[in-house]
Amino acid sequence: MRKIFVTGIGTDVGKTIISAIIAEKLKADYWKPIQAGNLNDTDTKRIKRLISNEKTVFHPESYCFSKAISPHAAAHSDGMKINLSKIKLPVTKKHLVIEGAGGLMVPLNQKSLIIDLISNLKAEVVLVAKNYLGSINHTLLSIDILQTRGMNITGIVFNGLSNDESENFILKYSGLKCLARIKHAPKITPEFIVRNTSNFII
Repeated sequence: MRKIFVTGIGTDVGKTIISAIIAEKLKADYWKPIQAGNLNDTDTKRIKRLISNEKTVFHPESYCFSKAISPHAAAHSDGMKINLSKIKLPVTKKHLVIEGAGGLMVPLNQKSLIIDLISNLKAEVVLVAKNYLGSINHTLLSIDILQTRGMNITGIVFNGLSNDESENFILKYSGLKCLARIKHAPKITPEFIVRNTSNFII
């Protein structure tokens, strides 16, 4: 079974939306290992509202922190420390979609980053990119560190307003596959998620 880690080139690029689309398409389980802030409306709760199939199982977070800040700082604020060895894959016989927190170099403690968690979990990577001034740089830097670490990149998803010049340059330079282009929508609904599964390569 596949372990698909959805990460992004930064914060608020659409990882939760993309995680929902992949989970819906594959009827896969969903797991957010670390939730920082928004405890009344976690990413897991949002995904539950967006998923239409009845096969997806939503696994509990390994860590939940009260403040919406970097996980290492959120843990410190709550008097805790993130221990990577305690973040164990949930037991499932289905594909598993794992949603990260922020980007690849987000710190989890004083020594470990999100990219280290991906490596520990031995997961393939789906990289979510969003077009903005500087996004080419952020995307290529993310790809470079993943490739330097010898990690398995399944492909890139472009989320939001499109920019053909930026997207084509990233794909040609990196040699990676475009898994989908998800257009901006004023409201994300279960119907939006289902509709976008048809053109998603995963």
